Amino acid sequence: MGVIKKFFIASMLMWIIPVAILYGFNNNLLPGSSDLSPHSLTLWSGFLAVISVNIVIAFYIYLAMKEPSDKHEPDPAFLAEAKASVNQSPGESSRSSESSKKEE
Repeated sequence: MGVIKKFFIASMLMWIIPVAILYGFNNNLLPGSSDLSPHSLTLWSGFLAVISVNIVIAFYIYLAMKEPSDKHEPDPAFLAEAKASVNQSPGESSRSSESSKKEE
């Protein structure tokens, strides 16, 4: 499954599940929710909605950790440029910036 698809599904679940929990509590669709006081109903529905979002995030992190890391290869041109900039001495970079200023 693609990374974007996983992200999209996790994002949708982070919206749908808490809203469904709040809707279920407020419309007495969940067993035992009709016996709660309005204050307890608000606290329990909010608490369970927050917990559900954290569960979705934890599941998304788990899926990301299982993603194989060997198929992600950096761009060779970028690597060569990065290595060249790291190996360049500080004096060379100031001289090259001065020469480019003189050319302008």
